[in-house]
Amino acid sequence: MSADDESSGWQLTESDPGVFTELLKTLGVPLVVDDLYSLDSEALAALKPLRAFIFLFKWLPTSQNESAPQSGGEYDADFPGFFAHQVVNNACATLAVLNALGNIPSLIAGAQLTELLSFSAGLDAQTRGLVITSSDWLREAHNALSPPHAISLDGLGLPKRAEDAYHFVVYLPVMGALYEFDGLKQYPVKHGHCGDSDEWVTKAREVIETRIGTYPEGSLEFSLLALHDDPVPLYQSQIEHMQRVGDSTGTAELMSKIANESSKRERWAFENSLRRHNHVGFVHALLSALAKADKLSAAQESAKKVMKNRIETRRKKGESMEED
Repeated sequence: MSADDESSGWQLTESDPGVFTELLKTLGVPLVVDDLYSLDSEALAALKPLRAFIFLFKWLPTSQNESAPQSGGEYDADFPGFFAHQVVNNACATLAVLNALGNIPSLIAGAQLTELLSFSAGLDAQTRGLVITSSDWLREAHNALSPPHAISLDGLGLPKRAEDAYHFVVYLPVMGALYEFDGLKQYPVKHGHCGDSDEWVTKAREVIETRIGTYPEGSLEFSLLALHDDPVPLYQSQIEHMQRVGDSTGTAELMSKIANESSKRERWAFENSLRRHNHVGFVHALLSALAKADKLSAAQESAKKVMKNRIETRRKKGESMEED
């Protein structure tokens, strides 16, 4: 989330599965993140076992002294697990991820993350947030796919305009209950007890849908990601079994799934490589060339049509998610 320009070196993060999966890879965590356009059983079946939901929403200022969270549930002031406050702007994506990872039992993680979680154990939420956001290596990992803006409009006399702020929170089961971890809240939010994996997912779906329902109808200021185990090792193990029993059909289906995963991750790798580079100079040269050739207006109209189609597609996906 960004409420002003002061971010202490932390940059905004896209709500993109490739970005989050790359962050997890840097942290040494063998989990992946995928987009979720629906919470129906069929969409979730392919992602089991699910570890958490990462929810992005348009942030609206509320009273810091609210006695009960507006998202429902109740504050758990005695929560014994991992919870860190967000103490700087723009760090909410990585903070949300850590608030999830810190509460996953028997988590496999890299040496730096393991040391950070161990060092911050027993600290209060505010101090833990300070420790996290003071970690240079973690900030560098966070910023790796969020290059700084290279164009400054300061000094042009343009009117100042407040931009919308967006915020990441996570939902996951901890000690038999569904919890919401929001670094801007004083305590974790407990949304009731839950048993097996299907129950916590059902409860999380209800909480998220209720939250979306508080916004004007047709609002698109949301994004939902699923944090789950990497399915490729499981597919590979299942292929070995299928080959031993001579199930060629099952083997072919699993090979197709692995191919789809590989294709998706190749796309993520390509997109992340673009994020690591500053293309402002190229864009400026392209626009100048189009203007000189008197083709800029036509390109602008074409871009508007493409963006309109993307917005319409996203709106339909959002409506489908609400209906499911």
